[in-house]
Amino acid sequence: MGDMTSEGASLSAGIDLSQFYQVFFEEAAENLDTMEQLLLNLNVETADDEELNAIFRCAHSIKGGAATFGFSDVAELTHQMETLLDKLRRHELNATSPMVDVLLQSGDALRAQLGRHQGSGAAAVDTSDLLVSIRSFVEGEQAAAPAPAPKAAAAAPAPAPRAAAPAKPTARELELQVGPLSDLSLADNLVELFKEITDLGTIEPLDGGVAADGVRRFKVLTGSSDNDLLDLFTFHVAREQVKLTPFGPGFGFHADAPGAPAAEEKDNDPGYGFFDNAPGVPDSAEAGTELKVQAEAAKPVVAAAPAVKAEARPAAAGMEQSTLRVSIEKVDQLINLVGELVITQAMLAQNSRDLAPGLYQQLASGLADLERNTRDLQESVMSIRMIPMSVVFNRFPRMLRDLAAKLGKKVELVTQGEATELDKSLVEKITDPLTHLVRNSCDHGIEQPADRVAKGKPEQGTITLVASHQGGSIVIEVRDDGRGLNREKLIKKAREKGIDAPDTMTDSEVWGLIFAPGFSTADQVTDVSGRGVGMDVVKRNITSLGGTVEIDSAEGYGMKVSVRLPLTLAIMDGMSVGVGEEVYILPLSSVVESFQVQADTIKTVAGSGRVVEVRDEYMPVIGLETIFNVPRFDFEHVSSIMVVVEAEGGRVALLVDELLGQQQVVVKNLEANYRKVTDVSGATIMGDGRVALILDVGSLVRRSRH
Repeated sequence: MGDMTSEGASLSAGIDLSQFYQVFFEEAAENLDTMEQLLLNLNVETADDEELNAIFRCAHSIKGGAATFGFSDVAELTHQMETLLDKLRRHELNATSPMVDVLLQSGDALRAQLGRHQGSGAAAVDTSDLLVSIRSFVEGEQAAAPAPAPKAAAAAPAPAPRAAAPAKPTARELELQVGPLSDLSLADNLVELFKEITDLGTIEPLDGGVAADGVRRFKVLTGSSDNDLLDLFTFHVAREQVKLTPFGPGFGFHADAPGAPAAEEKDNDPGYGFFDNAPGVPDSAEAGTELKVQAEAAKPVVAAAPAVKAEARPAAAGMEQSTLRVSIEKVDQLINLVGELVITQAMLAQNSRDLAPGLYQQLASGLADLERNTRDLQESVMSIRMIPMSVVFNRFPRMLRDLAAKLGKKVELVTQGEATELDKSLVEKITDPLTHLVRNSCDHGIEQPADRVAKGKPEQGTITLVASHQGGSIVIEVRDDGRGLNREKLIKKAREKGIDAPDTMTDSEVWGLIFAPGFSTADQVTDVSGRGVGMDVVKRNITSLGGTVEIDSAEGYGMKVSVRLPLTLAIMDGMSVGVGEEVYILPLSSVVESFQVQADTIKTVAGSGRVVEVRDEYMPVIGLETIFNVPRFDFEHVSSIMVVVEAEGGRVALLVDELLGQQQVVVKNLEANYRKVTDVSGATIMGDGRVALILDVGSLVRRSRH
């Protein structure tokens, strides 16, 4: 957990906070993702209040959690970010692109810091440069432009002194009172936290630190507002146990503290009302009074108040009620159990076929219900693992922004079909290949702005990511409107590498050359990527998932890479076929049609095996009996049924003895349990307990081509 763990745990006065770490890390990661998306979509010229408030809330939430758990490095960086974001949303500073860049870099640093606390083993992150940059924006920009007129002023004119107040971080002497406390070490933890966030100021105990009534008193010299200090402290002790007064004798809020109640209200205020200048609250005094009245009348705060804390907390509670965090191991275990249930149900269904329906009517009806319920349960459980493609697509805007800036290019990213869902295990494995394809499009596909203008194209290139469902598969396309692939250059490069590349090759075969290991068309290999370098790895990774990759290109106009994947790796619809005594499963999504065939309609073509004519189209014939050496005991029998299957843009006709039916099968990994078998993608357990092999249709199609 890194070196902060014990310190974080000690802040809880005997409660072990480590049990909450995982939830904090997950929520912090979600907040960082949200913040990055908002920053990337932020138009610095026309940034609206709601966007800036939302970004501020993300940083604020992370700071709160980090302070609670004692991750002081995270708390310090988010505190600085919060200061800058607060000035932006109050319109004391104008947003600029460099500010957005620094905030994005800070997000990266926070990810690294959180990863270290989570136990990644990474070295400590040096954020000193980032902190200096953020401070220079906070101070430097302010000196250059001393408080531009707030945009909100037109709607609600605010008193001048209050508008100017946050702009003066002059040090003030305050008395901090914490208590009464049953455990006095809590106050010491506050002191430690205060010291670690270097820009808060200084703190020292008064009167030996302990009052007779269990209240601790401290002298604080700080430039931070009361709100900031209270926000920080109330993560550790109850809100009503913290009081700030001007330095000197006495208790209670001092008269000029931001949001302090008037003298006659002082006794009525429960201590957790809204401050007039709380983040997001309108500046007018009337609005502040109205909010306070509503809070005291115990009306629902969310509907009434745009105050950040009031808005964020109930919303978070609502989220927790509508979603449930479950570890992926539990879901996998659930899927395995449902898989076993499907096998048992298939076995019961098979064994009950021989029973007389009249005698066992209730049993037959119960088994029919079981079959329907099993299928529904299976689909529900599988849907738990499905997550939208937006999870993958969302990482690309940031990556492209950085990459385009590095290469001096202008690139726009367009995404379509983000709601298309894919199995979580596939999403994790497809992310790297897609990242490589997107980087390639930016580096090698999109031309420099000047070159694009010279060709009559807009200077901003476009990369489009599209996800869609087609049959039992998901198709993900990466398109760019760049230079496309050059046929002659590819063939020349292939011949240099010793690859056989005759001029008679079709375009799609030529594009396929870039998947050869170590193949690259780049004149100089950049540190970004090399189209070709790694493309063989991309193809290998996708093929290992039971997927295919196809390339389409038009020179000068761009190219498209289509990745086709099965929706899930765990369960699929299959067609079972019999060959001799053996049963094989064909993925139903690959089956086109089946028909009976006479032996004389199969022609033998010299040098390329047997073919069959199906509606004026000849296709290769593959006998499963010969491929898998199926032993035969009925020597007179001739396979007379053909099943046409399709994959990787090609079709073949498989010769089988009989069609046994269609069913859902639970896919078991053959490689993990035995070893890799050519032309076989996995195995399943049939209803009668026998193991049936699931055929790799893509491999069979490739075999016919060779």
